[in-house]
Amino acid sequence: MKKTPPLTLTEKILAYKLGVPKVEPGELVEVPVDLTLANDITAPLAIKIFEETGINRLFNPEKVVLVMDHFTPNKDIKSAEQVRVCREFAKKYGITHYYEGGNCGIEHVLLPELGLTFPGDIIIGADSHTCTYGAVSAFATGVGSTDLAGAWITGKTWFKVPETVRFIYYGKLKPWVTGKDLILYTIGDIGVDGALYKAIEFSGETISQLSMADRFTMANMAIEAGAKVGLFEVDKKTVAFLKKNNPYREILIFKPDCKANYSETKEYDVSKIDLVVALPHLPSQVKLVKELSQKIFIDQVVIGSCTNGRFEDLAIAAKILKGKKVNPNVRCIIIPATPKIYKQALKKGYIEIFLEAGAVISPPTCGPCLGGHMGILAKGEKAVATTNRNFVGRMGHPESEVYLAGPAVAAASAVLGYIGVPEELNLKAE
Repeated sequence: MKKTPPLTLTEKILAYKLGVPKVEPGELVEVPVDLTLANDITAPLAIKIFEETGINRLFNPEKVVLVMDHFTPNKDIKSAEQVRVCREFAKKYGITHYYEGGNCGIEHVLLPELGLTFPGDIIIGADSHTCTYGAVSAFATGVGSTDLAGAWITGKTWFKVPETVRFIYYGKLKPWVTGKDLILYTIGDIGVDGALYKAIEFSGETISQLSMADRFTMANMAIEAGAKVGLFEVDKKTVAFLKKNNPYREILIFKPDCKANYSETKEYDVSKIDLVVALPHLPSQVKLVKELSQKIFIDQVVIGSCTNGRFEDLAIAAKILKGKKVNPNVRCIIIPATPKIYKQALKKGYIEIFLEAGAVISPPTCGPCLGGHMGILAKGEKAVATTNRNFVGRMGHPESEVYLAGPAVAAASAVLGYIGVPEELNLKAE
């Protein structure tokens, strides 16, 4: 009997879904999907394509999720019309996972919170940051609206099995350093195409110590390195998170084999990684904040998004902003990613801290991240954001600038008025 070769995390998940002993990089596979996702920007196009086929049924309405999070609360007539199209589609086809208004949050934070993303799931979304769910070992990736419409009809999609790059992180994190700093540092090392159409496996002793929030942040930005997916193996923290949000579903345990074949392996000593910032106009333009050659004065700070709008991110911001004031030259916008996170922050007193500091609190929305609303930049303005992209014109005027950072740098910069670190405010991490 032929022995099954050792498999990477990606290969294990795809082989499991296909019911075969193995899959190999480069192989084309058609797999059933467990969840399909679209938002108020991408869903209308998928709906148009779907309805043009004349097929009046979804493969499974329970596996279709529509989240109205990008231009909502509706910023203008066009965005209101887009949401109306989605709302009517959901009613017509009996889609129960339709989220708008008070029960809505930023999609890639909301879905795990609702217990909809599990290990071994195949999840496709008409949004490039669908790879976020790799934090719970789901094979999750972004697709175009046409591919999404096809999956709504067939319940299947196809992939070319990607090669896998393994990143091993070891050592003790420095104060204030989070998963955002680790992933920015990694992208700065390998470049925005360093893992092009490859799977990333995040591993090592440091990873096992990271919170689920940090893991979601890192998986979220796998696409910023060109990756198809960014995966973490299932451990005790994963299981605890999943049971908390959905105690009724079986949890499958996926781990890579010891001698799996990786296209490349890179190791990072995190004790040498300090707080970083990605300069315009690429997430790979990474510098240590302490090594910036001159002060970069800013006009705006955004703390939120599917990358860093979780409760843990707000906790860091609150610790830094407590008893301080936002610099008079800066607009500080804080966006809890879901209503649940908003309520948690309210109970903990964080919202009061933010308001006392002079920050603006937004309802859950993607808003400024993609230059939608709730914080558009004018010509020449500079912003520090905990978001995931800083391309030309990403947050507003094409001559504005976005600097990517974690919540500690963002909050400290809001007080300082320039890109800085908490130590400049005489703050020490516990």
